Amino acid sequence: PKMDHLVCFIPGMLALGVFHEPNNNNDNKSRLNLAKELMRTCYAMYSEMPIGLAPEIAHFDQDRVELKAKDGAKHCLLRPETVESLFVLWRVTKDPLYREWGWNIFQSLEKYAKISSGGYSGIRDVTQRKSSHDDKMESFFLAETLKYLYLLFSPDSVIPLDEYVFNTEAHPLSMFEPNWYFVE
Repeated sequence: PKMDHLVCFIPGMLALGVFHEPNNNNDNKSRLNLAKELMRTCYAMYSEMPIGLAPEIAHFDQDRVELKAKDGAKHCLLRPETVESLFVLWRVTKDPLYREWGWNIFQSLEKYAKISSGGYSGIRDVTQRKSSHDDKMESFFLAETLKYLYLLFSPDSVIPLDEYVFNTEAHPLSMFEPNWYFVE
């Protein structure tokens, strides 16, 4: 089995569903538990790598119950999906574990991805402590990854989840009630 970093938005999506449908029923409890377990796996993609940053794709070694970076996908593009889900799960559950995990990821970004002359860069191989940079800072790193890290440590009054929804590029859009009187 494998896990792509891109699917790490799913824990946040599930938690948002629970947040916006607050009935305390078994379906919501199951969804939130699934979100938490998937979040644990997404974070493990970071925490089980020597530099604390996730590869694009990890494989599960079922014999030893561990994650391994897939050959050809050991690079890190500084993607936002995991920190997006950490932000949402923090806001929904208030479990300090999600802030702790976010802080760990931020510290790894600062240590391994920050460029002394300015900016950040992707990492060529997260399995090597002395891996080189790829000399690219993807636009989503500033637009999404750092925004979600900021929001993870901000008060709930900063872009509240009951008033805003984020599009796929992390732009907050205010929610509204549709006015069906104008629909023909």
